[in-house]
Amino acid sequence: MAAPGLDPSRFGPGLDPRTPARSPAGPFLPSSPPPDPSRLARRLGLTGALLMAIGALGGGALPVPNPLNGLRVLGLPARNATVSIAVVYAGMGMLVLAWLWIGRMLRARGAVAPAPDHGQLARTGLLWALPLAAAPPMFSKDVYSYLAQSAITARGLDPYALGPAQALGVDDPLTRTIPTIWRDTPAPYGPLFLALGRGITALTGDDVILGVIAHRALAVAGVALIIWALPRLAERCGLEPGLALWLGAANPLVLFHLVSGIHNEALMIGLMLAGLEIGLRSQRRGWVWGAVLITAGAAVKLPAILALGFLGMHLARRWGGRVRDVALAAAALTAIAVAVFAAFGFGTGLGFGWLGTLGTANVIRSWMSLSTDLGQLSGQIGILAGLGDHTDSVLTLTRGLGGLAAALLCGLLLLATLRGRVEPVTGLGAGLGAVVLLGPVVHPWYLLWAAIPLAATRGLPRYRRVALAASAVLALMVPPTGADFAFRAYQLPMSIVAGVVVLGAAVLMVRRRLRAEADAVLPASDTGPAPG
Repeated sequence: MAAPGLDPSRFGPGLDPRTPARSPAGPFLPSSPPPDPSRLARRLGLTGALLMAIGALGGGALPVPNPLNGLRVLGLPARNATVSIAVVYAGMGMLVLAWLWIGRMLRARGAVAPAPDHGQLARTGLLWALPLAAAPPMFSKDVYSYLAQSAITARGLDPYALGPAQALGVDDPLTRTIPTIWRDTPAPYGPLFLALGRGITALTGDDVILGVIAHRALAVAGVALIIWALPRLAERCGLEPGLALWLGAANPLVLFHLVSGIHNEALMIGLMLAGLEIGLRSQRRGWVWGAVLITAGAAVKLPAILALGFLGMHLARRWGGRVRDVALAAAALTAIAVAVFAAFGFGTGLGFGWLGTLGTANVIRSWMSLSTDLGQLSGQIGILAGLGDHTDSVLTLTRGLGGLAAALLCGLLLLATLRGRVEPVTGLGAGLGAVVLLGPVVHPWYLLWAAIPLAATRGLPRYRRVALAASAVLALMVPPTGADFAFRAYQLPMSIVAGVVVLGAAVLMVRRRLRAEADAVLPASDTGPAPG
C-alpha cells in the first residue's frame, strides 16, 4: 500500500519516490558525476598564474630602486630572490602544462576527455591573465624603455636621435632600470606608439609604477583586439574558433610576454589582425578601413605592413585576378598607407626618423636567428682556419641573404594568394614566420607575429603540433627577471630545482585527484554485491 499522501502514479512507471535511487554505475550506489579533467587543468593553470604573480614581487623585472623595499608583506619576496624565482618557475610550469593538457583535449575532440567549450575557454584565459596583469612586469624590461622614450617625446626632444641616457640623464628614474645596452639607443618604434606614450607621460609624469600600469592597459587593449579578431578569422578559414583562441590568445607566450612582459607587439598584432578581418569582409569599403588599421599597426612596429600585401592580393583576386587588378589594388593600398603614415608623422610632430632606427636591435647577436647563426658559425670556422676574425663582415652578408630569402618567400606566398592556393591569413602567418626566422634578431615574443595568425587557419595542420611544442619550450626559456641572472653560481640551479619540486608535487596532487574521482564512479561489480 502506498504511503499516505504519495501516489506512485504521479511519478510515472518506475519512478516511485520510495525506491532508492540507482546509480548508473551500479545498484544502490550514490550517483557521482564523472571526473572532469578540464576543470582540474583550468585550476592548475590558475594556480600557476597566481604563483607567478606572487613570485614576481621578488623575481620579476622590477624597477630600480624597487618600490616594494621596506614594505612588511609585499616586500618579503624581494628579500630572497632565489625563492621568488623558484616560485615563478613553478607557476610557469603549471600554467604551461595546463595549457598543453587543455590543448590535447581540444585536438582530441572529446576522445581523451571532455573538452571545455568556447565560454569556458574564454573565462579560463581571462582568469589566467588577471594575476599576471596585476603583478609587476616579468620576462622583459622593455617597458622601462617605452617610458623613457615617451618622456623624451613629451619634453619636445627627438626620440629618434637621442637615447634615454643622453636626453634624460643616467640618474633619471626612468633611465635607471633600462639595461645598459639600450640606454644610448634611439627609439625604433613608430610615431603612433610614441604619441600614445606621450599621452601616458602627460598622465603619469615620472611615476614609474603608474606608467607601467598605463602601458600594460595599452598592451591589454591590443590583446583584446586579438581576442576579437582571431575567432572571426578562424571561422573564415573553416577552423573551430575555440581551438584558434586557445592556441593563439591563451598561448603562454601571449600571457608571459604580451600581458606580463607588456611588449608593444600586442598593439601591433591586434591592429593588424583587426584590420585584416575588416578588410576581408565583403562590404564595399570595408577594405579601406581594414587598410587604415593595418597601417596603424605598422605605425607601432613596421612588420605589420606585410598584411597589406595579402589584403591586396585578396582584393585583386576578388576583382578578377588580372594584372591590372593587382596594379589597382597595390596603388589603392599604397595611397592609403602613405596617407596614414603622413598623418601620424606630421600630426604627432615626430616625422619619419623612425625609418632610420629600425635596425637598432641588430647590435645583439640572437641565437634564434638562422641568418645570425650562420654568420656566427662561418666566422668561427674562419678563425679556426687561421683566416682571422671576419665575423662582423660575414654577419652582414648572411643577414642580407636572409632578408632576400624572406622577401622571396613572401613574394611566392603573395602570388599563391592571388591564385587562390593560399588563404590570406595563412599567407600572412607564413610570411611573417619567414621574416622572423630569417631576420637578424629573434626574440621569443617575435614568434607571435606568425604564431597568432597561423592559429586561425587550417592551411597548415601540422603547424599546430609544432606550435604547441615550440610555445611550451620557448615560454620557459626567458628568465622572469628580464635580464641575465646576476646571482651566484649556485642560486640559479637552486631556483630551478626548487621550482621543479613544487611543480612535481602539483602534478602528483592532480593525478591523485583524478584517480580519486575515477574511483568514485567505478561499476558496482568492482565494489562487491549490494547489501541485503
